[in-house]
Amino acid sequence: MYDVIIAGGGPTGATAGKILAEKGFSILIVERCKLPRYKSCSGMIIKKTADLIKAYFSSEIPDYVKCSPSDNYGMIFVNDEGQEYKFQQKGFNVWRSSFDNYLLNKAAENGAKIIDETSVIACEDRGDHVIARLNGKIAGCEKARYLIDCEGATGLLKSSIFGKNKDFITTYQAFYNGAINLDPHYFYAYLQPQFSSYDAWFNVKDNMLVLGVAAKDVSEISKYYENFISYMKENQGLKIFEKVKEEKWILPRIRPDFKINYGKNRILLAGEVAGFLNPMGEGISCGIESGYFAATAVASNFDNSDNVIPCYRQTADEVLSYMKRQWHLVGLMSKRFAEMKNL
Repeated sequence: MYDVIIAGGGPTGATAGKILAEKGFSILIVERCKLPRYKSCSGMIIKKTADLIKAYFSSEIPDYVKCSPSDNYGMIFVNDEGQEYKFQQKGFNVWRSSFDNYLLNKAAENGAKIIDETSVIACEDRGDHVIARLNGKIAGCEKARYLIDCEGATGLLKSSIFGKNKDFITTYQAFYNGAINLDPHYFYAYLQPQFSSYDAWFNVKDNMLVLGVAAKDVSEISKYYENFISYMKENQGLKIFEKVKEEKWILPRIRPDFKINYGKNRILLAGEVAGFLNPMGEGISCGIESGYFAATAVASNFDNSDNVIPCYRQTADEVLSYMKRQWHLVGLMSKRFAEMKNL
């Protein structure tokens, strides 16, 4: 029997696994993708995330996980009416496959066992332990005292336990060889309604131009994308020479009530699957932080399961408070997100 099984090998699961393993607990991390896993993401590491890596992993972000330009100077928001808001803050630009694998290796170095190409498809709470059902490269059941679900928005496990969440945002982005009249050191977010029902964005990774849109209704993505590309050509001098690749992803849609599912009894949820997500899809910092608090709640209350969820809820309140402040700020900038103002 393991002490803790962790579903998901992203930053949330890697953090929880590393923290628990270094404390001497027996940990199994189950990742559904083949490692190193890839996730569609801006790869923008904000200062808060870099500080968390220093605090929880006792290291700087290594250069080999970064892409060009490696330094990110911040974000530029363009609101409904075309007004720009620049937020300058030193950060980094990384490839998620390398970054996530770096964190996961830290968990392994501290003793966590890792299985890839395997999903946790169900989990049963037996009172004094849980039974996790695995499917994939490894199939069967594993026992543990606790399970932390860190699968992200597209995970199957939460749906099997708590019911299916149908409120998602679908993202689409494409990588191009081309040219544009924008500073590659910034991440640009466009909030105009003709480009998306959430946001559209531009950033640069290894000299490739990345342009994306997000929609509540997946059938509207093509229309939004055509509008966005036309706008960027007309207003920012976008020139496309070649499309390199394209990809889609799913994000949870955050509502004004900021409802977080921390889990129940011996099953905890952390990161996006719990409902933690900062504006414009920045889920890395709150994923790492919520993974840390879930892990420390288990570690400090290991033999008293009744205290685990209350402890996790209390300590993770600062993650939720930060998240609310970020959404409130976007609500002040844009009428489209006015409902997120927490006045």
